[in-house]
Amino acid sequence: MSEFKLFYHKEGTIKVSRSIDFIKQIPENQILWIDLNDVDEEIESRLEDFLKIYIQEEEEMIEIETSSRYIETRDTLVVNTNFLLGTYDKNPVSFILKNNILISVRSEDLASFTETVKKIFANPENYPTGYHVFLSLFDTRVEFDADMIEEITQEITHLSNSIQEADEDALMEIKNLQEKTMMFRENIIDKQRAISNMLRSNLVPHDLRPKLTILIKDINSLLEHIRFSFDRLDYLQDTFLGLVNIEQNKIIKIFTIVSVLFMPPTLIASIYGMNFGVMPELHWKWGYLFSICVMLLSASGFFYYFKKKKYI
Repeated sequence: MSEFKLFYHKEGTIKVSRSIDFIKQIPENQILWIDLNDVDEEIESRLEDFLKIYIQEEEEMIEIETSSRYIETRDTLVVNTNFLLGTYDKNPVSFILKNNILISVRSEDLASFTETVKKIFANPENYPTGYHVFLSLFDTRVEFDADMIEEITQEITHLSNSIQEADEDALMEIKNLQEKTMMFRENIIDKQRAISNMLRSNLVPHDLRPKLTILIKDINSLLEHIRFSFDRLDYLQDTFLGLVNIEQNKIIKIFTIVSVLFMPPTLIASIYGMNFGVMPELHWKWGYLFSICVMLLSASGFFYYFKKKKYI
């Protein structure tokens, strides 16, 4: 849903306007945050002209080069990152910080933005500049990421408790969880790089540096948790492969035992199946029953031996 929101200071509170025309009716130093959610190019062009900024296209926002993810000029910061949706799809988000104003550009409704808006209206005095809003957005997003990682951890635990035998569905579940974990790792590292760069920037207000340091520590703890989850998935994969080997060994063992059990009867049958003219038992009255009994006794003997050795 296309939506334009302009947050601005007024008489000690924070107000919001949904009209692009309103931007010319207030002083620039009162503007706090402009949120562009899937707006058309006309609104972006008007905003670019008014604030003297450049809003990147989505193709530019998703580039992986470090120079494209974080850009700093004399008076402007540009941070491009990805926010994960509930479906684990990536949604590129671009942040532009200039003259203490935050401009956010996205194409999806994001829960972290909704939650940050609630925080702004609940404590407006905590958000004097767009940098404070930016930090709150990132902090909220990290909290959401932590919740999603916890859900993955619970899925891994449930899968670990449910694996009793080699099952193709279990292997696919391990693979899917590995992909989710790798996606989270990539996403968190992207945020870590952005916050680290901001810590080195002279444009960031000095009072925010302790909060940025705390945020970096939170991100690092998430990375440790992700690493642990990935190690658990590796262990589960090894366990699954071990179960596969055990089942294969059981099958091979059964075939081996059956083969050995039938080897003596096959040998006896082969001997008495020869077509030599002179064979003492060929015309013996009890020859047939004798050969059958010998076959059964030889197979039973091996069966008893395997049973005693606990091979079966």
